Amino acid sequence: MTMAAAQAPRHALVTGASRGIGLMVAERLLRQGCNVTLMGRGEASLAQAQQQLAALGEVAWVSADITDAAEVKAAFVRARETFGPVHILVNNAGQAVSERFDRLDEAGWDRMLAVNLTGTFHCIQAALPDMLAAKWGRVVNVASTAGLQGYAYVSAYCAAKHGVVGLTRSLALEVARKGITVNAVCPGYTETDLVREALDNIMQKTGMSLEEAKAKLAEGNPQGRLVQPEEVADAVAWLCTPGAGAVNGQSIPVDGGEVMVG
Repeated sequence: MTMAAAQAPRHALVTGASRGIGLMVAERLLRQGCNVTLMGRGEASLAQAQQQLAALGEVAWVSADITDAAEVKAAFVRARETFGPVHILVNNAGQAVSERFDRLDEAGWDRMLAVNLTGTFHCIQAALPDMLAAKWGRVVNVASTAGLQGYAYVSAYCAAKHGVVGLTRSLALEVARKGITVNAVCPGYTETDLVREALDNIMQKTGMSLEEAKAKLAEGNPQGRLVQPEEVADAVAWLCTPGAGAVNGQSIPVDGGEVMVG
């Protein structure tokens, strides 16, 4: 390997990167010197995110539905055309739907698995050959505390996120001797658009104010607050560094201590 090649920036691809945690992760990775590809479904929001981050470094975007294996493969081809092989993959894209179990239909169940688990599978399969060839890689799956414990009324989401944690642990063992680490970060309730939808649902059903609804969600956090996206992003970004090379197969809660006392 030449000196120039050794100093080349790592290529990081972040899914669900146009807003919230994904956008914050992309920012952190750019600040760490990576070239970053933003991946998501909405082209307009991806282009806007690219403009927002452009001053920090080399950033591009590709559009794909992670539930569609062919779209994911095509998106990775386009990403490589811009920045070369993918060295870091952050699987952040996800979706949550609240429904009582006896009212959950098969379509809703399948959707939660497709977006939160199968989409992660598709992206890892697309990225892993690059990491194996480079003998270095970082996979960070943004799971949830719902992957570590149960929550009422989100059974399909919890099942999918438990699957992500299991996938993380299994793959970490397979690649442990190949210079690649696979970890999960498990946020508690985080102040993102996904949680804002939950807040709207609480307000509509209970008549609570926004602050009351936030307090309700924050009850399980010993710190009595919602987690902030940048706090999750900092944990993800650290796992992507060379210095985190001995951390493998872990599911790290970012939840103010909720899982510890739950």
